[in-house]
Amino acid sequence: MATQYNHSAIEKKWRENWEAKPINVNDGKKEKYYCLDMFPYPSGSGLHVGHWRGYVISDVWSRYQLLKGKYVIHPMGWDAFGLPAENYAIKMGVHPAKSTEENIKNIKRQIKQIAAIYDWDMEVNTTDPGFYKWTQWIFVQMFKKGLAYEKEFPINWCPSCKTGLANEEVVNGCCERCGTTVTKKNLRQWMLKITAYAERLLNDLDKLDWPEKV
Repeated sequence: MATQYNHSAIEKKWRENWEAKPINVNDGKKEKYYCLDMFPYPSGSGLHVGHWRGYVISDVWSRYQLLKGKYVIHPMGWDAFGLPAENYAIKMGVHPAKSTEENIKNIKRQIKQIAAIYDWDMEVNTTDPGFYKWTQWIFVQMFKKGLAYEKEFPINWCPSCKTGLANEEVVNGCCERCGTTVTKKNLRQWMLKITAYAERLLNDLDKLDWPEKV
């Protein structure tokens, strides 16, 4: 009878080996290739299969570039600010800083299980003052240029989550997250004047190497 394949032990062994002897190293000579994933929201205790699907694809692509002799800059981080994280903390009865830190720790553990070639030295956390001081700086520059302004505008509102929703988060008139019927709510909010660049954005589509349907 064949010996049973112990995937847990074998994968643990090789993850530790790859961490001790990384192969994706910047020697200053290799061509650099930048691969960026969408950062997960740590407003839940763990990942779902949709995360894995996206991260496996980008990891395969990164490994392909690695095999072509490139140094792959493949960061991972946490889109950790926002009402979803706060609502999760309220639901769990803890401070959002504590729940966010715990969620990040667990999600990072899960991501490491697929042994993706992320460069954890480049880890980004949007709740880190060293990060958001720059997003605040960018906002101030946009405000000075007249590109950031306040306006009352109707948004999709979930009365249960107490948060605004993007159109993609509204499914059949209900909140994708909790199933509550979504309403419209006028809120005075900050807007960014992207219309100032509408023509340039349209013209520059010709410069993107994207599929036509996108």
